[in-house]
Amino acid sequence: MNERTLPLKAVLHRDQPDADSFIDLDRLLTIAARRMRMVALCVALFVMLGVLYLLFTTPYYTAYTQILLDDNLSRYTDRDNPPQDDRTQADMQIASAIEVLKSNNMALRVVDEAKLADVALITDPPKSLVGELKDAIGSVKGLFVTSPQRTPEQIRQGLRGKAAAMLQQSIAVERVMRSAVLSISYRSPDPRLAAKVTEAYANAFLTDQLNANFDASERATLWLQGRLDDLGKRAQQASLDVEKFKSANGLTQTGGELMTEQQLTDLTKQLIVAQADAASAAARLNQFKAIVEQGPQNAVKNAIISGQTNANQGLQDLRTRYLAVEKREQDVVANFGADHPQAVALKAEKDNIGQQIFQELKQLTASYANEYDVTQSREKSLRDSIQKLTSTNSEANVALVHLRELEQKASALKTMYAAFLSRYEVASQSQSLPVTKARVISQAGTPSSPSSPRKTMALALSAVLGLIVGAGLAFVQEMQERYFRLESDIRSVLGLKSLGYLPRMGPRAKKPMNPKLRRWRKKAPSGATVAPPLSETLGLDRMMRTVIDAPRSAFTETLRNTKLAIDVMLQGRTSRVIGIVSALPNEGKSTVAANLAVLLATSGKRTLLIDADLRNPSLSHLLNPPAKTGLIQAVLGDASWQDCIKVDQETQLAILPVAPGAGARSFVHTNELIASPGMNTLLDSVRKSFDYIVVDLAPIGPVVDAKAFSHLADGFVCVVEWGKTPTKLVSDLLDAEPQINNKVVGVLLNKTDMQELSRYSDFGGSEKFRNQYNKYYVE
Repeated sequence: MNERTLPLKAVLHRDQPDADSFIDLDRLLTIAARRMRMVALCVALFVMLGVLYLLFTTPYYTAYTQILLDDNLSRYTDRDNPPQDDRTQADMQIASAIEVLKSNNMALRVVDEAKLADVALITDPPKSLVGELKDAIGSVKGLFVTSPQRTPEQIRQGLRGKAAAMLQQSIAVERVMRSAVLSISYRSPDPRLAAKVTEAYANAFLTDQLNANFDASERATLWLQGRLDDLGKRAQQASLDVEKFKSANGLTQTGGELMTEQQLTDLTKQLIVAQADAASAAARLNQFKAIVEQGPQNAVKNAIISGQTNANQGLQDLRTRYLAVEKREQDVVANFGADHPQAVALKAEKDNIGQQIFQELKQLTASYANEYDVTQSREKSLRDSIQKLTSTNSEANVALVHLRELEQKASALKTMYAAFLSRYEVASQSQSLPVTKARVISQAGTPSSPSSPRKTMALALSAVLGLIVGAGLAFVQEMQERYFRLESDIRSVLGLKSLGYLPRMGPRAKKPMNPKLRRWRKKAPSGATVAPPLSETLGLDRMMRTVIDAPRSAFTETLRNTKLAIDVMLQGRTSRVIGIVSALPNEGKSTVAANLAVLLATSGKRTLLIDADLRNPSLSHLLNPPAKTGLIQAVLGDASWQDCIKVDQETQLAILPVAPGAGARSFVHTNELIASPGMNTLLDSVRKSFDYIVVDLAPIGPVVDAKAFSHLADGFVCVVEWGKTPTKLVSDLLDAEPQINNKVVGVLLNKTDMQELSRYSDFGGSEKFRNQYNKYYVE
């Protein structure tokens, strides 16, 4: 009859996360508010470290100067090389100038001109803590290593090199935006020294530019002078060689060409004309031959020759007569027939004219044959002349090739001589012009305030770092937060009803006492420490009777809510067996069981509190004097349960303890005792005498006593320590024990820190408003 599942599962369900929400802003704000103290502490710590850094850090001053690289400054001296607008070339020039300013030679020049080798701030600047540590280590090593003796000159050169190296490390040169301006800056603890070094760098750069231009011009002048002498002699000798070669080889030229070349050109032109005439004569000859070979009759019909000569004109006249006679013949034949005398006469006349045309064609063919022979003879003669002249010209061409080589060499030497002469004049004039392509546009001034450390920046950075570290620690803490904090955690993780929060109890200020307790203390001897009486033979700790000492406290109100939940969930039963369980030891389930039982008893209900935690009967240990018989004897039948219980006359609460010596050490199989028929018989007997039976059971988990008792209980109240018990542990234990899980009336969050509770609640959560109900409680 005790196996019926509570209807709690029909109305409660585990909350599902909202799939539509991407970021829970309320939760983020709650986490931020909860971890604000951690973040604020980190920020304050880092700000304090920043202040210490500012107090112990040597301030540095930075001086600036600016130099403009301007090609227009040398436009009067660079007439042959005008400035180019090539952006890449300009970038290369600026990059080269930056590297020159950062070079060791420039640093040595500045050291020498400004006499910085003996300045202690240059050669031995203030060191950081790490630097001091390195120097200390070096000093210790120096005790065991003997340094070689150095001469004063070596010492001076060493200081000079060290000063130059320190300048190279501290000087900063950068380009201003995309302009041709270079910014030079130097940091130093002394503002005047910073301005001095920066100004010395600007002056040294301008001087270096002047010296570089002068040296380059001087070297170029000397080299060009030597080259001019050599080129003049070589050019003169080359011209003499050309004239000597012409005279030796008889190379006469007119208009820039040899005479043989001009003759060959003329003969070639004549040959081309002769070839054209021969081709024309051959074409006419072949045409007339083809006409004559066709016979008289066909020759007359095809004698259509373009008129170019008088003979051709006569042939055209004969053909015209022939065509006229032929037309008349055709007309007579058509009108009178072929036998008509006039037709016969016309035919004879036509044949006579045809013979004349044929004879004329033969004569023209013979004439064109003679003309063709003449053109061929002329063409052959020209070819022979050209071949002879070509043979003669080839020998001249061989000599001409060498002549042209000599002429090119002489011309090249003359051109080079003119170019070097022009450069020599420019270089010799540039030596006397002290012009550079750079000028200072911003003089180095003495800085009035330190550039580092920047106080505002350092403090802001410290605050930001503190904020980041605090946020990181808060994130780590939140990632480790896997405990029950809110009633909503009970519902969402376990799917069970939350019965409320039980505040953490400990040393408290004096509160108004219960009148009966005050009367009892008046009877106590002066200075004596005596436990408050629950009965004439019992004594319990104050924490076990909080509901009597503070009847209007939040603790008692939560237990009243627990009683109400038990009554609602187990209504209809005349006697109710309630098991008090927890996941881990020391979660306060015994305190809850005792106070719940006292509350039920003081409300007028017949209540029995059974200490069934046989392995650790903490309730029984609090009884004074200890009980001689208890639960084990009642279950085994060694004594009646009426003889084993202790009754408090004030609250009428009955307690069935575990007698000392009869616990886990003397009775090993406690689960078998709890699940035995004797326990069932005992509960059936006490149900007839009590309305509520509160059973304090062992923790769920490896100890199986609570599991063995699950079929005997009507319901369970699960006690979870606030902020200590992992959520996964409780969830896994209850999921593994459905007999207990299905009978859980609700879950109590015990030992709750009520001051911290609101910090874990989201905006609008009930925990945020608990302080507004304080006037309803008297702690």
